[in-house]
Amino acid sequence: MKKVNLRDLYPDVYKNDHFVEVTEDVLETIRAAERADAAYDRRMYRYKAHYSLDCDNGIENAILMKPQTPEMLLEENQLREQLYAAVMALPEKQAKRIYARYYLGMRVSEIAAAEGVDPSRVRDSIRRGLKQLAKYF
Repeated sequence: MKKVNLRDLYPDVYKNDHFVEVTEDVLETIRAAERADAAYDRRMYRYKAHYSLDCDNGIENAILMKPQTPEMLLEENQLREQLYAAVMALPEKQAKRIYARYYLGMRVSEIAAAEGVDPSRVRDSIRRGLKQLAKYF
């Protein structure tokens, strides 16, 4: 049995020294965790990844993204309906092109190929439609 100082392991909880006897297995587990943490810190520093908390595990997003309230969801749905209605109020070609570009996620070149026109015409049509939508809102 070995003695472990809990203040070293939990400095936020234990302000004074508090020793506890633990078995060799527990001590080896604690040491392995400390080595893994040190290796992680070295990798973060070495690969210059220490600038962000979010390394594809969602830490920052979980903190920054607050759950939506029912009012926020209702407002979002109403805005989506208004936007859809405004897009459908545009001339047919502009509406179809904007719908394909932003709702279906198609590229301008794909839309132009599907319609058999030059991509610059599609791009200009989308730009004019967005200007009309900006005036609407």
